[in-house]
Order: sequence, then C-alpha cells, then structure tokens
Amino acid sequence: MFKVTNTDGEARRGRLTTVHGEIETPFFMNVATSAAIKGGISALDLDEIKCRVMLCNTYHLHIRPSDEIIRKMGGLHVFTNWDKPLLTDSGGFQVFSLAKLRRIKEEGVYFSSHIDGKKIFMGPEESMQIQSNLGSTIAMAFDECVENPAAYEYVKDSAGRTTRWLIRCRDELTRLNALENTLNKNQLLFGINQGGTYKDLRIAHMREISELELDGYAIGGLAVGEPTEIMYEVVDYIVPEMPVDKPRYLMGVGTPANIIEAVARGIDMFDCVMPSRNARHGTVFTWQGVTNIKNEKYKTDDNPIDVECDCPVCRKFSLSYIRHLFKAGEFLSGRLAVLHNLYFYNTLMEKIGEAVSNGCFSEFRAKYSPLLSQKRE
Repeated sequence: MFKVTNTDGEARRGRLTTVHGEIETPFFMNVATSAAIKGGISALDLDEIKCRVMLCNTYHLHIRPSDEIIRKMGGLHVFTNWDKPLLTDSGGFQVFSLAKLRRIKEEGVYFSSHIDGKKIFMGPEESMQIQSNLGSTIAMAFDECVENPAAYEYVKDSAGRTTRWLIRCRDELTRLNALENTLNKNQLLFGINQGGTYKDLRIAHMREISELELDGYAIGGLAVGEPTEIMYEVVDYIVPEMPVDKPRYLMGVGTPANIIEAVARGIDMFDCVMPSRNARHGTVFTWQGVTNIKNEKYKTDDNPIDVECDCPVCRKFSLSYIRHLFKAGEFLSGRLAVLHNLYFYNTLMEKIGEAVSNGCFSEFRAKYSPLLSQKRE
C-alpha cells in the first residue's frame, strides 16, 4: 500500500496506493471542510491546481447535511464530483474546539451542536460509521484533543483513552468494511498520536499505537498555538518511533517553511486551512515570499501575482486587477487568490519531492525555508 521510493537524509518520497488512485508523497491535502474549499472552489477546479487529496470534515458533514444524506447520494466522491483520494478527519478536533457543553466519557463525547444546540453523542463507533457513510479513502481515528498546555495527569489519562478509542475504531471499521452494502470496503484507517508536549507521553503513546498495524499514523494536537520550536521538537522525537513503512501525517500544518522543515524530519502528509484562509484576506504565497495583494504599490502593477508561477490565475490576471477586486469587495478576488495559493502549495510539494529524488533536498531547504517565510519587497 505504501512504499518509500527515495530518501535524502530523513526526508522521504514515496507512493501511497489506494482504491481511489496512487498518491505521490509528500503531499498537501486541500481542505474542503463542508465538502467545498472556501472561496468558491469546486472539485472541477482541483485538477487544474494539481490537488492530490481533498480533505473533508466529519463533524461538519454529520451536522449538515448529514452523513446519511451523503450516503444516499452515493458518498462524498459522487456528492462532490471528486474521483481521486479523499480523507475525512474523525470529528474529534471539532468536537473539542467547537462544541458547547461537552462531556467526555469512556464511551465517547456528549456535546451540543455549534449550529443549533442539538444534543449529539459521538464515540469511536459513531465516528467510523459516519466516515463509512461518507465513503472516504482514508478515515481518521476518533481521538481526544487536549489543549496546550494541559496538566500532565490529564494528558496521560487522555492519551490512554485515545488508545482505547483507537482499538474500538479499528474493530468497528473492520466490521463495516466487511458489510455487503458498504460504500468503500477498502477504507483505510490512520491512528493519531497524542500526548501534549510531554516527551515521555508522546513516545509511549506512539509505541503503543504502532503495535496496532494500522494503515498510517498521524501526529495530532500540534499547531494549536504552541511555539514553532516546540512543534519541531515534538516531531523530532516522535518520527523515530513511527513505522518506516507507513505514511506519516502531521495534522494542521502549516506554512510553507513548516512543511519544508517537517519533511526534513520525515513527514509525508500535511493539511492546513492557511493557504485558503489567508488568500481570502488578500495574503498570497509566492516564490519570492509572502505578499499582501491589497498593498497600494500593486495599484498599477500589470505583473501576475508571481512571475515564476504558471497557475491559471497568474497566466491570465494582473496584480492590479486582483487588487481592484479586493478593494471593490468582489467575490472573485478571494476565488482567484485561493486558486493561486493552493496551486502554490501543491507545486511546493512537487518541488520538494523532486529535490528528495535528486538528492538535493538540503539545498532546497536552505534556500526556500527562510525565503518563503519573508515578506516580499
């Protein structure tokens, strides 16, 4: 299912084979929270911007329109008109970050919908049933997300609960995949490592869940406000504990520099709302650094957003025009900026993979990790 094809230091290039096609790693997942990327981007746009995997949100789709409706419509691939790999998160992060009056029990979580206050219960079995109804390529295990920082004893208990929930997720998905009417009988399951910022808890938890022989493993509970150096430190001591023959996913990350640095530490998969969210507010990523497209200096600039970019936006529109759209409050402004940013991220992943294959990743990292973080002059 997963094969590492090239390495350069700790950086890896590989191939993940799924029922919905092969994916070259490392890759960035384009976040379509409610089955659409914010900014007016549909699945019809994704091929043109080189998207490899679309990520949808279990919690949001369970709330609205409901996973039962999506199942009746043929599953997420049919519903969104996307025929390539698709990952659904477990709903855990949203339950803990959005839900009101949540109560965590061994059986699962009782909470109220952030939309209408409706009482809902979600546990490992329910999360797997929802994701099975959605028919995604990869299902994420239901885990407990804790705040950083949190008390050691609470984090220890939480990590233990996450392991027990993971076993229940595995058993339930095995049952669901064996049913005759299951939409995707080859749905993969990824486990999530937790443990806060406590090194001993993180390592112990990773060793524990590695024994379950899952299809892939993720590092969760980071990129939630802790200093970047702490995030890198956690990745540094967790990656050596992760199976070498399974995909490694750093959840919720991040900036272009974050991605380059994480690949240097052995990570294969990423997701983040940053490129689309920033784009909708006029911040775009270029090969010369970060650009505020609303800046006065672009008022009469007939260059594209990035002269080194061949995305559909840079091929056809000027900075001056896109700046005007933002200033005029036109919805098209956000759409064009989002298309550019996602194309940039997907191209970044291509270039990283090529650098690993060619044995020049360290040079690529030295040049672009600082360059892509700076503001463009």
